[in-house]
Amino acid sequence: MSTDTLSWTAVCAADDILPDTGVCALVGERHVAIFRVGSDAFFAIDNVDPKSGASVIARGLVGSLGGRTVVASPLYKQHLDLRTGECLEDPAWSVSAHGVEVRAGQVWVQLT
Repeated sequence: MSTDTLSWTAVCAADDILPDTGVCALVGERHVAIFRVGSDAFFAIDNVDPKSGASVIARGLVGSLGGRTVVASPLYKQHLDLRTGECLEDPAWSVSAHGVEVRAGQVWVQLT
């Protein structure tokens, strides 16, 4: 495991997440969306849509916009950068990005 002082939580097997999709996990008391882009890139951001308050970001469409890997919110279609959580249309709608690692086939998340 990483030597960081913040704790890591195992959330699922990496193979449970199909390429170019997301899943939701409850990490502590936080709803987190974990995305698998291609076969081996994983990202974790808050799952709660900042505009509506609904826990739906994991259901959004993954893509690329301006060279950034993003997810489009399924409700209002704003684009969130999967690396940083930044909302491309309005930074006020940004979410937190979290640490994510795959170890021995398991996806681990570290809340920021």
